[in-house]
Amino acid sequence: MAFLGLVNSLEAIGCDVRVNDFFLAKKYPDYPIGVAGYPSILLRTDGLKNPRIFGPGDFGMPCLDELSIANDPRYKYFIQPCDWFCKMYEPFCSGKMFRWPAGIDVDSFQDLSKGQKKCDFLIYDKIRWNREIEVDRVLQPIINHLEKKGLTYQCIRYGHHHYNEFMKGLEESKAMIFICEHETQGLACQEALASNIPVLAWDEGKLVDPELKALSPENLVVSSVPYFSEACGLQFKIDEFDSICNKFITGNYQPKVFIEENLSLLKLGDAYIDRYLSLINTH
Repeated sequence: MAFLGLVNSLEAIGCDVRVNDFFLAKKYPDYPIGVAGYPSILLRTDGLKNPRIFGPGDFGMPCLDELSIANDPRYKYFIQPCDWFCKMYEPFCSGKMFRWPAGIDVDSFQDLSKGQKKCDFLIYDKIRWNREIEVDRVLQPIINHLEKKGLTYQCIRYGHHHYNEFMKGLEESKAMIFICEHETQGLACQEALASNIPVLAWDEGKLVDPELKALSPENLVVSSVPYFSEACGLQFKIDEFDSICNKFITGNYQPKVFIEENLSLLKLGDAYIDRYLSLINTH
């Protein structure tokens, strides 16, 4: 999805995008290329001399040894979707990190804030670690508060639903509660915002992923909604959910405007091409 977002963003600003055109890249070895995907793509492009931007994608866990692609002079920039993830990789890819989230095709999302609503909240459950503990600690108190206040809800669990169910849930709900430990971008949340559905987001600011914790600097502050403002909704820690939820209900939000101003295809296309063109100017 992030790769398609890149292609769509570049095409939106008028770029001619060639995908996997290895012949063209080899013909013009000084011309920069984008490399996107997973570690397997590194072998497919290893024979090319072109300067390059890696991402969106995942080249594997970074390391400081001499074989790391961070030390390969052909790789000029490494994309990660948000500031906190860039900070985590910076010690391994010094000076090469480039924050770039996937662009959102805002026009493809209808304004779902109006019309007949069946419930107050769509709960998007994306609890990924220690689930047997966190459901009782986080999800259940949220449900208890909603029921106590007479607020209606429906739940969708990440990885256990079809996309159409998610969009139908947004259409039927006044707002979304987003429950996730941390995100590098959070496309589902941003699609809700692009649909003009405000979001109440659980955001403790703590890194949970054990593999990433082994890499991260001390006291790294993370987020479940790295692209967010009060135009989108509110964030909460679980021990303050009751009061924040009550405040959220009385708020006035413009989430679609936030997405248009910060994550549109045009804006992200311009951000990528600026870095790309800087490589042409230096080669």
